[in-house]
Amino acid sequence: MSKSILVWFRNDLRLHDNEMLVDAIAKSDTILPVFIFDPRNFEETNLHALKTGWNRTQILLENVDSLRNSFKAKGGNILIHLGYPEQILPELVEKYQISEVYHHREVASEETKVSSAVEDQLWKLKVNLKHFIGHTLYNKEDLPFPIKDIPDVFNQFKKKTERDAILKPCFETPQVIKFLNIEDWGELPSINTLFSNKLLANEFSAKAQLSPFIGGELQALNYLDNLLEQCHELGKISPDYFSNLSVWLSLGSLSPRMVYWKLKGIEALNKSLFQKILLGLLWRDYYRFMFKKHGNIFFKERGFNSLKKIPPAANSSKLKSWKLGNTGQAEVDLIMQTLNTTGYITFPARALAASYLVQKLNQNWTLGAAYFEEMLLDYCPASNWGNWAQVAGVGNDAKTSAQFEFEKLLKGFENKKFHIASSRI
Repeated sequence: MSKSILVWFRNDLRLHDNEMLVDAIAKSDTILPVFIFDPRNFEETNLHALKTGWNRTQILLENVDSLRNSFKAKGGNILIHLGYPEQILPELVEKYQISEVYHHREVASEETKVSSAVEDQLWKLKVNLKHFIGHTLYNKEDLPFPIKDIPDVFNQFKKKTERDAILKPCFETPQVIKFLNIEDWGELPSINTLFSNKLLANEFSAKAQLSPFIGGELQALNYLDNLLEQCHELGKISPDYFSNLSVWLSLGSLSPRMVYWKLKGIEALNKSLFQKILLGLLWRDYYRFMFKKHGNIFFKERGFNSLKKIPPAANSSKLKSWKLGNTGQAEVDLIMQTLNTTGYITFPARALAASYLVQKLNQNWTLGAAYFEEMLLDYCPASNWGNWAQVAGVGNDAKTSAQFEFEKLLKGFENKKFHIASSRI
């Protein structure tokens, strides 16, 4: 009897360096790639923001479409559904006699809750949900310490990891893939289909052409290659330089290991570029491992500081003016207006806007984190909520929190255009 494995794609929308896909191909006769648009990801939250805004939705659609085209080029496709994974995946398992389901493990609470619900339903069918890790530069088993002993201080994590951790090579991109024969692979949904609030979707669509980035694995790899070609011209990298690779890293259309090994090849030509981007990759890993270590505490208002006084999570006029970029503070307003139109601002810009909301407007920090979640093209739960917790003084590293004092950040914010327009990576 032939064996078919269902490969459930989420934030891993690529063929290159994808252990989950490589393993599924090796251990099956045919695979069934699946992507599910979960309606819960496009609803309003209790923090006065959408779970996913227009810009994030647009780049998600572009990434899924790019992956579909990559599979088509290999004689197959990806099955697209709109609905709840815990309902759809068991139905597909029964319909197509699937032997096993593969997916990448997440670390944030809402994503892991969905995985657990899927696993529970599959268990009733005696089908295994196999977990893979593919979002970080380093795999957890290759770190020099168990998750429970990872240092909370970033500099300690960085030093020990760079010195003692094992960095694996990339998995090869599959050249031959045998797909399950499917009659109807489903259509890519429109934004109006995904959003229950049609007026809001139409409002966002008017800003479509202002985003400077296009999603997809091909776009990501081309951008990385162009970056490498320019390494000679860039010269020594200043602290203000940002590569913008986080746009593609966030949805997994670009592998952090691919970034590392390609940059490693030109380290001798431009060491400062290599070190700058490696630092960003380590920050991404750090927050994901912190979420793995500490769980949902990063989402809680008081976080690691139970004595911290936090304002109510009210949809106040101050919050609204901050979101609109209408506070009267010139730098913050420019940052927020840029975020609203492009879906992208640099890490220094994020830090300045966040510290202003928390320290000057005295608003609940979780409302700002939720708005960034709605708007940012490169939204990553661990990095976003981890950084906001540090800004609010409720993070796990007091030394890092001390760096987010608004006046100090403002003084260093001299080259506004460069800081705003180009993320930590």
